[in-house]
Amino acid sequence: MKEYQAVDLRNLAIVGHASCGKTMLSEAMLACAGVINRMGTIPAGTTVSDYHESEQQRLISVSTTLMHLEWQGKKFNVLDCPGYADFISEALGALRVSDQAVVVVHANHGPGVGTDTVWKSATANGIPKVIVVNAFDKEETHFDATLAQLREHFGERVLPLTLPVNAGPGFNQLLDVLRQKVMTYAGDKSGKYTEAPPAGALAEKASQLHNQLVEYVAESDDALMEKFFAEGGLSEAEMRAGLHAAFQKQVFTPLFCTAAENNVGVAQFMDFLAQYGASPADRPAVEAADADGNPVPVKLTDPEPVLYIFKTMSEAQFGELSFFRVYAGAVKFGSEVYNADRRSTEKIGQIYQLNGKTRTSVPALVAGDIGAVVKLKDTHTGNTLYGGKKLYSLPKVEYPKPSIHAALKSSAKGEEDKVASGLAALHHEDPAFQYVVDSELRQTIVSAQGELHLEVIAESLRRRYNVHVELIEPRVRYRETIKGRGDSKYRHKKQTGGAGQFAEVWMRIEPKPRDTGVEFTQTLTGQNVDRVFVPSVEKGVMKACEEGILAGYRVVDVKIEFYDGKMHPVDSKDIAFQIAGYFGFKESFEKARPCLLEPIHLVEIRIPDDCMGKVMGDLSSRRGKIQGMDMEGGIQLIKAHVPAKELYRYSSTLRSLTGGRGAHSESFSHYEEMPREAEQKIIEESKRAKQAQQAE
Repeated sequence: MKEYQAVDLRNLAIVGHASCGKTMLSEAMLACAGVINRMGTIPAGTTVSDYHESEQQRLISVSTTLMHLEWQGKKFNVLDCPGYADFISEALGALRVSDQAVVVVHANHGPGVGTDTVWKSATANGIPKVIVVNAFDKEETHFDATLAQLREHFGERVLPLTLPVNAGPGFNQLLDVLRQKVMTYAGDKSGKYTEAPPAGALAEKASQLHNQLVEYVAESDDALMEKFFAEGGLSEAEMRAGLHAAFQKQVFTPLFCTAAENNVGVAQFMDFLAQYGASPADRPAVEAADADGNPVPVKLTDPEPVLYIFKTMSEAQFGELSFFRVYAGAVKFGSEVYNADRRSTEKIGQIYQLNGKTRTSVPALVAGDIGAVVKLKDTHTGNTLYGGKKLYSLPKVEYPKPSIHAALKSSAKGEEDKVASGLAALHHEDPAFQYVVDSELRQTIVSAQGELHLEVIAESLRRRYNVHVELIEPRVRYRETIKGRGDSKYRHKKQTGGAGQFAEVWMRIEPKPRDTGVEFTQTLTGQNVDRVFVPSVEKGVMKACEEGILAGYRVVDVKIEFYDGKMHPVDSKDIAFQIAGYFGFKESFEKARPCLLEPIHLVEIRIPDDCMGKVMGDLSSRRGKIQGMDMEGGIQLIKAHVPAKELYRYSSTLRSLTGGRGAHSESFSHYEEMPREAEQKIIEESKRAKQAQQAE
């Protein structure tokens, strides 16, 4: 095995909006480097990256794939990430361990919502970004318009280092700004090309962009800036010597043009990363936290190994595979490391370098490198492993809140334990997926980033754990309350031969302000009711509140006053007053103009400007109330209050309305009174469900 130093490593996450060509870009890179002899295709399911069954069925990436190659003496660790918002956790994990982000944009569509998300994450991680505009071999590609969009989105310092000469079907020529050459690519997808000097307008364009590049490089360093002004420019050698630092500081954002399916322009992009890209040595020390939460710097040169697990997955052939980056020291086969998060010791088994499903065993990996290890017994995504005596953990990835929810319905009895263990394992692999066994709704609720994410989770449950489950619409947490006052004088009397039961409870109820809960008070005077029975009445009332009266939902925002009643010296007892309190409250409630409340969610929607009409119309049909609108770099941000009932699988509708370019987040806001028609529908459904349950 060839050993690479940290300065010779290039860790890059290929990210971007869905269907912009990330997988084919990684395929072309492997072909350029000779890792594969022939490029695969997505429709045929033959790419190195998309090798999982679910990816080949859906023709999209659902999981980050790790690949590696050598180019100009540098080792590239390539992380091909899914573009769908459903699998954003995969991209966030990859960006966390990468040293640069390769942001891919489709030449026809320009930047999308997903592009913004990964751009912000890369910025938050402090890593430089390269833009690759792909698919210049398609119809209706306009470089200048796409460049204008990108500059509007990401700043005026987006600088093309290659430009398409003959964009459209048959595209095979690029202008290389760094080398001042026109590259003509072979038509065999090998990535090979010939060079020729530019002429006329192309030569002028190359000179103009080259001069702009020299200015940016000069800006990145005070000494170069002085030389630039003193001598009116920089030599080619000086410019190239300063280019690496200028890229690290993101004084400018390099842009490359490609047609990945035909392997056009990919070699120039790889040349740039090999010569000027970021290595682990360019990154500052990572700050971990010790056992007391104090910051501890982790440096490449630290002697003890420190690993961060950024992804785990279970595969039939290997069992659980843990993907990691080495942040310090070197990790070797047989090493003992400590899991700071799980407080357990792990032994490092077989270490692999990966190219999709192809595994190459290696004895060790040095600081800065990325690989995978099998069969760690108690280690999950986000955990830190280290070989020293200090107890500390690296910062974890923060995943977005789930945007879609469904209930799991099992069609076979006795599978509860298998479902529970399967859900727990899947959550450890993918923390962006969450689940809860909801006692109020009496359902297991699974929450994910989108409908596709949910379907992949359900499919994994069925395939790996052999359970029979399906996704259904989850119940909604409605609430019951009152709009007026009510009273009752309820008598409970029961005689069964021996000692009987007797209790009479007089109570008044009235509404309370929203979100103030249920308040039980007693204002008894005289000796009609012994005070010892007050807790019994309260217990009965609270049971009724828990069960609900109108439709079986919890009662909220009601004040109950137990002001009088009657008792019997022999037959009055705790159970009698519980029953009287229970039914007395129900009687009062029905007289107090009862109503249902529905949960309202605050929804934040990010969409391209041209989708506004369709999305606003759809929100109106869902009884949405617009709370505000804003503009962020060509992307519209809409805030609206929408009933939770109307949001089931909304993410799928939104993506359909926006051609996959829209995204949303939702969070509970408040409860609100339901429209009368909708309320009656819920009450009728509840009655039917109760009758069906009694009939069983």
